[in-house]
This record gives sequence, C-alpha cells and structure tokens, in this order.
Amino acid sequence: MSFAVEARGLIKRYNSLVAVDRVSFTVNFGEAFGLLGPNGAGKSTIMKMIHCRIAPSEGELRVSGLDVNSAKRQIKGRVGVVQQENSLDPDLSVVENLLVFARYFRIPRSTAETRAADLIRMLDLEDKRDANIETLSGGMKRRLMIARALINEPSLLVLDEPTTGLDPQVRHAIWDQLRTLKSKGITILLSTHYMDEAEKLCDRILIIDHGRILVEGSPRELISRFVLDFALEARGCDGRQLQSHDSSIVSESRGSTHFYFASRAEQLAPLLRAYEHVETHLRPSNLEDVFLRLTGMDERFS
Repeated sequence: MSFAVEARGLIKRYNSLVAVDRVSFTVNFGEAFGLLGPNGAGKSTIMKMIHCRIAPSEGELRVSGLDVNSAKRQIKGRVGVVQQENSLDPDLSVVENLLVFARYFRIPRSTAETRAADLIRMLDLEDKRDANIETLSGGMKRRLMIARALINEPSLLVLDEPTTGLDPQVRHAIWDQLRTLKSKGITILLSTHYMDEAEKLCDRILIIDHGRILVEGSPRELISRFVLDFALEARGCDGRQLQSHDSSIVSESRGSTHFYFASRAEQLAPLLRAYEHVETHLRPSNLEDVFLRLTGMDERFS
C-alpha cells in the first residue's frame, strides 16, 4: 500500500543533538494530518525532511512512494510548502510573485498565468492582483503564500504554522480554504500551535515531544482516551485539589487552576458545587487538554 508520506525509524541529528528520534508514521492520501508539539519538539524538522529541504540522518522517508534521498526533484515537484516565515518577494506584485515562482517548476507562461488567475480568485486576492507585497495585510500575505504553494498543483500541501499571528476572522477564512483544498483531494500536512485549528481541520494527529512520538489518533479519539468528554475548571485555587468520590473522574492541576475530567457532565456536579467560592467553568474536553496533559507545562511555555 502506498502512502502520501511514510516514515520508518526516522532520525535527524545535528551533531550531538537528536532533533527527531526514531519516528515512524504514515499519512494517507487525501487526509489532513496534524503535527503537534511544544517548541523544539521536532515538528519543523520532520516537515523540512518531507519537502526535501534537509536530509534524514537515518531511517526511511518516502513521499508518494518516492525516497527523499534519491528522488528530491520529483518530490519537490509534487509538494507545495507554506513556511512559518513569509518569503514573498517585496519587489514584485501579487501576480508577479506567482508567475516568477512558477518558473522554478518550468511551468509554461500561459499555463502559469491561468493558474495564477484561478488561485488569486480562490484566495480572494483579486482586488490586490497588481498590488505591491508591502501593502498587503498579514492575512493577505499568508493567503498569497498558500496560493504560491499551489502554483505547481501539488498533491501534498505542507503548512508550517500557517495562521500564526492572524486574527480570528482571517484564521477561519484560511480554514475554509484548506477544507476546500482537501475536498479536491489534496493531502494536507499541518503543523500548528493552535489546538482548535488542529481539532477542526485534522483527520489524524501526531503529538511529539523531544523528537519522539507521544500519541497518534484522531482528535476525538485522543480526547476520549486521555481527558474523557467533559472538563471542569476551578480557577484561582490556592489549596489542594478536592478528592472526588467517583474514581472514574481524572484530576490534575495547572498552576492555580484545578481540572477534573469525566465521561458525563453530571459526574462533575458535586465538584461544581464544592467550588462555588471560586470561578468555575464546565465545558466539553478539548485537544488542548490532551496536549497539556501529555507535554506538561515547563520552561518552554514561560
């Protein structure tokens, strides 16, 4: 069986630092696959190896069945990349950025012009077609980065924190565009620090830390497995957590906030009453609860 991405025992070393440590996973064609982890966990390193920017130290890595060590040119022709930093040419207009980038793939001028016009329309940049890059907002630049990554009609789109620093309206607009691309059969590999982004967009998720895989599964599976279905937050608590008489309730502390997780909301009602002297919030559990439970809160988050 062929996969969009297949990693087996993947290792990346930088001298004595092991950035990626024997990682194995697969990404199916047509799915949205998320990479989550704290800063320095190895997410960007994995993505750079996938789009052949850096080479693995050991292990096997294939993209669309092609080995990254022997088929770099073919792989780069099939992958679109949206990096963390905007790398648009400030001396060119919106459409010129697309047309110049198309030359790297030896796309004929007439074909590139047609694709550029379609992408500008799809990413809602028609009013800015001839605008200078420096006049664009942050959201427009990110949409143009996505458009540029699609100019070669890739089968795999690699997005490294594509919505960082954008306001909620722009983030949601980009989410809609990514869903549209997925509906057209494009495989999406997404790295993000926004847990709601991963939860809404991804079919499956890989959480890594210190270069190693912690868990893999769908957002719903991971939530049910690690933090059940409902959460109670008791904020501003200075004392110890209350002990629940229900052994199926899971509890933990994060600073001055106590958390309780249960499979049913009514299980948390007694605790809700017991914490009536502080601010409480009863809600569905989410992927951020999973992430913090597995990776903890240490100096990387300070």
